Order: sequence, then C-alpha cells, then structure tokens
Amino acid sequence: MAISFHSFVLDKLEPELACIWEAVIIQKVEVSSANRCWRIHLQLPLPISAADIQATEIALRRKLPFLDQIDLIPAWLDHERNIKEILHLRQEDWSAGCFADLTAAKALSSIDWQIKNNRIDLVTKQLIHYQELIDDDVCSRLAAWFWQEYRLRPLVRVVCREQRSADSTRLTWIKQQEPEIISAAPDEGRKKRSFGHKKTASSIIKAPSLPISELQEGMKTAVTEGEIWFKETNSLKDGRLVISYYLTDHTDTIIIKTFVDSPQEDKIESGDYIKVKGSIRFDPFSKEPVLYMDSCNKMARSERCDESPQKRIELHAHTKMSAMDGLSEVKGLINKAAAWGHPAIAITDHGCIQAFPLAFAAEQALQDKGKNLKIIYGVEAYLVEEDKKERPYHIILLAKNRNGLKNLYKLISLSYLDHFYRKPKMRRADLECYREGLLLGSACEAGELYQALLNEADEEQLNHIVQFYDYLEIQPLSNNQFLIKEGRFQSETELMDLNRRIITLGEKNHKLVVATGDVHFLEPQDQIYRTIIQAGQGYEDADAQAPLYFKTTQEMLNDFAYLGEDTARRVVIDNPNQIAALIEQLKPVPDGFYPPQIDSAEQEITELTWENAHLRYGEQLPEIVEARLRRELDSITTHGFSVLYLIAHKLVKKSNEDGYLVGSRGSVGSSLVAFLTGITEVNALPPHYLCTGCHYSEFFCNGEVGSGVDLEDRNCPHCGATLYKDGFDIPFETFLGFDGDKTPDIDLNFSGDYQSRAHQYVEELFGSENVFRAGTISTVAEKTAFGFVKKYAEDKQMEIKNSEITRLASGITGVRRTTGQHPGGLIVVPRDHDIMEFTPLQHPADKKESGIITTHFEYHALDQQLIKLDILGHDDPTVIKELEDLTGIQARLISLSEPETMKLFSGVEPLKVKPEDIDSVVGTYGIPEFGTRFVRQMLEATRPTSFSELVRISGLSHGTDVWSHNAQDLIEEKTATLGEVICTRDDIMTYLIQKGLDKKQSFKIMEKVRKGKKLNDEESSLMLKHDIPQWYVDSCKKIEYMFPKAHAVAYVTMAYRIAWFKVYYPLAFYASFFGIRAEDFDAATILSGYDDIRQKIKEIDKMGYGASQKDKKLVTILELAMEMYARGYNFEPVDIYESDARKFVVKGNSLLLPFAALPNIGAAAAQGVVTARADGPFISIEDFQIRTRLNKSAMELLRQANCFADLPEKSQLSLFA
Repeated sequence: MAISFHSFVLDKLEPELACIWEAVIIQKVEVSSANRCWRIHLQLPLPISAADIQATEIALRRKLPFLDQIDLIPAWLDHERNIKEILHLRQEDWSAGCFADLTAAKALSSIDWQIKNNRIDLVTKQLIHYQELIDDDVCSRLAAWFWQEYRLRPLVRVVCREQRSADSTRLTWIKQQEPEIISAAPDEGRKKRSFGHKKTASSIIKAPSLPISELQEGMKTAVTEGEIWFKETNSLKDGRLVISYYLTDHTDTIIIKTFVDSPQEDKIESGDYIKVKGSIRFDPFSKEPVLYMDSCNKMARSERCDESPQKRIELHAHTKMSAMDGLSEVKGLINKAAAWGHPAIAITDHGCIQAFPLAFAAEQALQDKGKNLKIIYGVEAYLVEEDKKERPYHIILLAKNRNGLKNLYKLISLSYLDHFYRKPKMRRADLECYREGLLLGSACEAGELYQALLNEADEEQLNHIVQFYDYLEIQPLSNNQFLIKEGRFQSETELMDLNRRIITLGEKNHKLVVATGDVHFLEPQDQIYRTIIQAGQGYEDADAQAPLYFKTTQEMLNDFAYLGEDTARRVVIDNPNQIAALIEQLKPVPDGFYPPQIDSAEQEITELTWENAHLRYGEQLPEIVEARLRRELDSITTHGFSVLYLIAHKLVKKSNEDGYLVGSRGSVGSSLVAFLTGITEVNALPPHYLCTGCHYSEFFCNGEVGSGVDLEDRNCPHCGATLYKDGFDIPFETFLGFDGDKTPDIDLNFSGDYQSRAHQYVEELFGSENVFRAGTISTVAEKTAFGFVKKYAEDKQMEIKNSEITRLASGITGVRRTTGQHPGGLIVVPRDHDIMEFTPLQHPADKKESGIITTHFEYHALDQQLIKLDILGHDDPTVIKELEDLTGIQARLISLSEPETMKLFSGVEPLKVKPEDIDSVVGTYGIPEFGTRFVRQMLEATRPTSFSELVRISGLSHGTDVWSHNAQDLIEEKTATLGEVICTRDDIMTYLIQKGLDKKQSFKIMEKVRKGKKLNDEESSLMLKHDIPQWYVDSCKKIEYMFPKAHAVAYVTMAYRIAWFKVYYPLAFYASFFGIRAEDFDAATILSGYDDIRQKIKEIDKMGYGASQKDKKLVTILELAMEMYARGYNFEPVDIYESDARKFVVKGNSLLLPFAALPNIGAAAAQGVVTARADGPFISIEDFQIRTRLNKSAMELLRQANCFADLPEKSQLSLFA
C-alpha cells in the first residue's frame, strides 16, 4: 500500500511548504538508531527544488527532536520527461550557471542533446568540441547544477561521433575511456580508478605533488601525496561502493573519493602512503572540497629510521595516560621503539602507571611476532619532603624486579590515598621506606637536582642531592629553551654548561648520567596535538612547544654533540643500556587466576546443581540435560570457576530472601548451571515441555520454535497435568568460550534500593580489606576533542576544514582526563594475596571525601586474574518489588505467554484506547526496553506476536548495524522475516549448527561476527555450501556488535512482567513508574490535564535540538501521564496529610502525588513533612513551617500547590475557645 508523504508532513510543515508534497509517495524509510537518522526515500511525479527539500528536512528535524538527521532522497517517476522539461524551461539558468565563462560555451550550439532515462548525452561530431567540453569539465558542472537545484543525480556524458577513418583508432579509444563524470552527487559516477598496484606506464603518476594546504577547489588536475589516516565506505543504491579516504601530509587534510563495484577492488588501507591524482570539486555531502580520484600509486613513505649500529634506550617517556599532557599512544610508542631496534623503553607517565597493562599487551604482541623489546615500568612522580601542599620536585622511579614493582604500587597508592593535593604527592620518607627494587632518576628541569643548580646551591648541597639518586638525567637543549626565553639563561652555552656540570657531579659521585628525551609525542609533527590541548587548558605559551618527540639514536647524538663524541655516546647509548641491564623483564599483573577462596565451593556448586536438576527433571535426567550439565561442570570445576558461581548464588539468594528479584545481564543465562543454582532465571536448554508432577519432558532441538514460552499449551500425556513450558536454546560457549576456559563475567541487576546492601554482603563474605571498587579511566572524548580544536582555531582566527578538524581531534581523543568507578563492579582479592601484587589503589576522580577506594588500573586489566562482581543497581527489580507490594502478586508466577500482555507490543487494544489518543500505535509507554521511540518504531514495523520475537527485537535494538541497513531492509523487502534475520550473537551459532556446520566452526564464525570482524572468502563459501542463504552471509558481514541472547531474554522477562501489571493493575503500574522518577515529575503540567500534557509534548518536540536533557526525560513522563488520562485515570495534588514523601499513592481511580513530585522539594524535606504530621494535625501554616522546618522557597511551592487551603496563617490562642 502506497504511503502518502503529504499526509505524513501535513501537521509538521507550514501549509505553503506542505502543499508541495502532494502526490509524493514514501518508498522506504531507513532508520539508523546509532546515528539517530532517518533516510526517507520518496517517489516524485514532478521535480521539487533542492531548496524546498532542504527546508522540509529542517522543519521535520524541529518536529522530530528524537532525530539528529533527516535525509529526503527523491526519485522521479519519469526522469527523461523531467530532465527534458528542466533543460528547456531553465536554459538560461543552467547555461549561465554552468558555461558562461567557458571556452566550450560556443561548442554547445552544435551539440545534440540526447536524454535517455537518467542519462544526458552531449553528442558532438567534432573532436575539437569534444576536447573542449572535456577540458572544461562540462559534465561535472551540469551534473552539479542538477544536484544543487533538484537533488537529481543525472549521469552526464560527452560523446564524439566523428567517423573519419584516419581517427578511427583514436575515436575508439575515446569511446572506451569515455568518462561517466562524477557529479557533485557522487553516487552516479562509474569511472574506473587505478590503484597503482600494477606497475604500468599509464598508472604511474609522474607529476610533482603539491602540499595539501595548497590544493584549491576547481583544480581539474591535482596531484598530492600523504598518509591515509582514516577511511569509510558507503553503499550506493546500485550496489556499488563510494569510498572516502582521509589523506594528510600534516599541512592539511583532504578527502579522496572513488567508486568501486566490490570491496575487492579497494586496495588502499588506513596507514598506506599514496600519491593521488584527480580533480577537486566541492562535495555537498562532505561540505568541503574533495579530490575525486583518477589514479593512485602506493608509495614507500619517508619515515625516520634509526640506522645507528648501536641503539639508545629512552628512559623517560610519557603516553596518553599522562593526564592532559602526553599524546603518544602506548602501542605506537612501543612499536616504534621495536621497529628501530631499541632493546627497551621506559614508560614514565606523570604520577600514574595506568599505561602499564597497555604496555604489557603491546610487548606481548611483539613477542608473538618474534620481536623482543623489554618494557621498563616506571613513573615520573611528584616528590615532597613531608607536606602534600609543598611544591613538588619531579623524580623518576623505575622498577628493577617484582619486589620493586610491588613497592612502586604501594608508593603510588600512598600518593593517591593519603597525599593527594592537586597531584599525587610522594613523600621522601615513604620513598625511602619502599625504595628496595627501585631505581631513582633525577628527572627533568623540574627535578630536585636541576632546580638546585638553577638556584645556585653550593657543592655540598649538590653532592648530597646526587647521593639520593641512582642515576642522573640530562636532556636536549631544545627541551629547556624556555629558560632562555624567561631570562634564566642568556644563551644555549649556559644550558650546555649546566648539562656538563650534571655530568661532572655524576662522575664525582659515581652515578651514571643518561640522556633522555622527556618524550610527550611520537613524531615531530604531532606537537600540534599538545599545542591544542594545552591551549584548551589556558596555557599562554602553548604554541611554544619544545620538540618532545621520540628521537632516534643519531638525533640524540646530534643533540649532545657539544659534549664531544665519546661523552655523547656514553650518555646517549652506553649508560641507558647499563641502566636497562639492571632491570628484569616484568609483568605488571601476574599470570594466573586468583579467585577468592570459599571452602568446599566446588562441592557445593556441584551438589546444588545436581540436586536442583533432579528436583526439576526427575531422578532419571533426560540425556540432553545430563550431557549439558557434565560438560558445564567439568569446565567450571577444572578452571576454578566454582567460587564465582557460589558467590553469585549467595548474592542472588540473599536478595531474593530480602524480597528483591535479581535480573541477570550479559551471557550468564547461557549457563544451565547458573539457572539451576538460582543465579539466573534464563534456562539455556532448547525449548521443551516439562511436567512438574511426573517429570515427563519433550525437547525441540531443531529450531521448530523460538522459545519454550511460545509452545502451545498442552497437558502431560502421562498424568494429565498442565505442562510447564521453558527453554531458550542458548549455547554454553557464548559464556565461557568454546573450550570453557574463559573467565566468567557474571553481571547481575539488583534493585537500586538494594545495591548498597549487596555490596555490603560481599564485604561480609570476603572482608572489606579484600573488596575494592573497579576503577575506570576517563579520557578526552571525540566530541570534547572537536571542541578543543574548534576553540583553538577560533582563538587563532584560523579556517580549518571539517576533515582536518577531525584529524586533529583524533590525535587528542583518548588522552587521560581523570578516573572513575564502575557503577557496580567489585574486585575481590583472595585473603592470602595482597592487592599490591596486582594494582595500586586510589579514590575515584581523586576525591578522598567519597570514601570509596578503587583499583588504579582500569578493571579490564585485571579481569583474567581477579574476580570482578558486577552488582549493578537497576530500576526494573525496584519496580517489580513495588508492584508486588502494591498488588500482592508474585511476579515470578506471571505467565510469559499471557495473550493480552503480548498484544501491548503490537497494538493498544489492551489499554482500551485508540492510537491517536496516545500518539502511538503500540502500548509500550513505560515498558523497559520497549518504551523508547526507536523501539516503538521497530515494534510497529514488525508487530511481534510471540515472546521469542520480543527477544529478537531486544537483540536488534541493542546491536550495532544489526537492524539499520541490515535486518530492517531484509524484512521490508520481504527477503526474510523477523524470525529469520540475525538478532543476537547466539542466533548465528545455533543456526549454523542446525544447518550442518561443525560446532567449532560455528562458534568461530559467531565470534568474528559479534566483534565486527569480517568473514573471509573461505568462511563465506563454507556457509553457502551448507545452504545458508546469500542474504544471511551478507548480513553477517555488515554487523559491528551483537547483543547476547541470554541478556535479551533476561531483559524481556522483566519487561513482560511489568507489562502484565500495566494491563491488569494499571494504577499500580503508573504509581511505580512515576515514583522512581518523582524528581523529574512536572506536577503543574500533569495536574492541568490531558490537553495541557499533549501541548507540552508538542512544545518540547518543537525545540528540536534545543531541547535540554531534562526536557527529553520529561517527555517520557508526559507520554505516560497522557496515556493514564486517556485510560480514564486521574492525578490528585499533594495533600499534606495523605501524600507520601516520594511514592505515588493509589487513591480510588487516581494517583495522589508525593511531596517529592513538587519541584525543589528534596528527599529530606519531603520526609520531614511525613515525620512531622505523625505528631498530630497542623493548626496553622506557621505551625506547619515550625514543625517541618521547610525553608521559604519550599513553603511557597506548597502554597502554589494549594496545600494549605484549610489552614489559617497564624496560630492564634482564643480566650473563649
């Protein structure tokens, strides 16, 4: 059925704009949840101008604030007729706009215009005219005009039909190479591109390159070269690909665009160095000049190499973990040292050691490739004598051995936990106490020795300082040029003399002196990143960057040539190598798995599992159950995971006993043992019937049904009892890996009200001294990085293209800003181990007042060694608890196949309202996971009728590139159904096994797809050989991330129960929903009634991008309030005697607002009123204020809410009372 676009926009556009869209039909809508974008494909009977299209897009964005972008993609019913009419009616416009200034203008008079479908052929019989038209780029100009005026993408060609025999060879060549010119709408170009992989004369670009900064829009032939630092690929309607390469030579960035028929034609990768030739035109999609590639050669890049026969070692290097200062990627720095043949490199970030795990991973990756580079683990600490408020000196600490590493962790912990003041300070007394196993270096000009020299300390003082250190540092003169600018020195000669004096002090005190670079970025050109990030922090001298890049051996020898060849070699090469030789190859986190010990954990889990299995499935277990349990228990007990299962069992059991359900997250529901020990409600077995009386069971193992819940109701064939339906068919491999040796990550959703009690229970189990919050690292986000770059450009009055802004921002992204804590993660250390064996400790965001202690290392660095318990606070269990308390119904007893509840997900009938009453065709407002506009649109598109389909929708909505441009298109085009498309990661493994692939190969393919890794040709062919449809293989290749099925089942289970209450206990449902969100409640609007609520929603929608986060949260509340009114229920205002502090109270057919629903009435104030009224009635407003102790603003709010209608202002004593 054709859908009218005019009907869609009628209430969203001004009448004069809306009328333009009459008779326009919607062909397709592409929805991207990740980008919050709609692409609406339209069928137009007549041309509509690009200006009107753009005006419509802008107006729709304002009306649909949940979207960041709306693209209207027009397609004409009759291209040929419309193009002819435009060329005829607007001849003056296009000829003046395209050709007025061209030498080819005269040639147009002899052209035969031929229009065929979407193609315009400019046919000439004279070769000279043909050449003029080609040279003047007529095709591109005309195509660009059509795009700019109508968003039409015609294919414009020049054709020469000269028939002279003498030129036949040339004419044939021209016709074969006839360019289908890439227009400003580039998806119609089909010019073949040379990638230079064949060394032919025609593909080699001989012209010299221009710097990118000198390239100009309008160049017909431009040649440049540089490095591809990013590329993106987009699909066109005809199946071809448009590839955008971001090329930089560090003077600027330019986007290179080309078109290919298949991914195999794309021979260029990020990191390649290329020379490219093409024309430069403004691209309306990129909104900047773009080079359209004609040919391209890969080239060997000119890189700095370390060709010295003997290599230096850098003992002072910073990474992006040096907060808002270091710009080197850990991996990049280490790989560069290895590529140069350096035997080692020291990582010495400012005050922190959070780069250690990343450095170790990089070292391991090199070893896997047969390269050996030793990582020296260190820190540039802030040394004080005693008081943390003292101005600190810089000092380098390097760990020599495992004991030194542990001492370093202790010192880091002390500096963060006890001596933090603006920076983590390290007291000299602590350093002397834990010095064993460490080497101390004197650091840079901010070090104690350098400062003493600057302050002209006497020889005795200098010798005393030197004795404290194990080695001394000197650095290139360029590092300290600022001392000359500040007037501390008059010339470089004085800087040289100071370095010579440090060498003398070292020789006199028998201390090695080493030359270090104080590396802050990798390459010389990277200094711009540090300039930008320091300028953003207010540094006035940010543009005067010292060249703190990673230097080769020869570059450092050149820097110290003034010392003489022998001395320069000694400080640059020999001494650093001697220091490195004193240091062992270390691991920042020890190998092995260190679970906390609970006596007999293995026995308890094993016995509990078998006991519950027999209770559920009978004395003689079905073979499928027994085999699954034996395999799982073997993996769990063999690899020492029993204790983790037992901990989770105890936590869930304790919460349940205290009246709170627990929802599982992640893949824990993939484990049948987890189900039988009560950790999760998700049964991973295939769908099956089960008789709870005689234990009859029947399993469905070949995909006959999506989940056991969806089986038809049946009675037991043996005893006649109603059969229980269960099983979601989830493979165990998705939890512990194919070999069952992956450390389990058991994530649990506790009620937000119960989370702190759950954390406390863990401390009771293992001791508070062994339980720590999981630490996180907050870095500069991409959006923030863009802000830094744009602010820098604005301050410097520079015009920078978006592509260059993106490049500069990418260099800043990932720099450490601060630290934090996982919202519910706890790290548990066994009692017989010290946390300092694994990580230092600190306070989140360095806030001691929080009272929370976290791991210094980001928690992922510890997940293979220590147990992390994810005890998260979540609204769903809280809502379930409140609903149970309000109704007396146990949520666990609610059938997950109850039909009226299921109808909510495809319509509004159970609510007894019409779609127009609530502005939604489905009834899922307020239902977790299904209430957002994005998911409601999915529900509308798919109209699910079964629990398994809800699980599939949950998977689709949480994945990346799983729904948009993938499953959505397959369903709309009727290529596949909702039950057939890929929705969760487990779907892939289960389906492939059902189609005959072996289990290991199925698991391998699933793992690649869920991680966004593309299938190779061999894997694709294997799938096709097993009769797997081509669309399925193609779908796998588009996916970037997939949601685990167990997680989806757990979410949908909770959502379904809450939806059941919405149908059968509506006021309890609304009370629980609004109660959790009382602080965001707009009492004034909602008490005004249905019409005012609806108007408020429209007002917020009109704000578009201007709507605040608070407004967006309010819309969710208003939508549900509107629905509640539509169902015939009401709200009552706050009553000082009956209202609760924060809960909405069911009162007849209404909800009574709590005090917390009024703006600026905090929890303490609300509870104060409830407490005060327990002492008896209030006799006046004055009495109320005295007893409740509310401030004037709170009292005024209550007055405005008419809460004091029956109370006098003052408490007056009557003599005649």
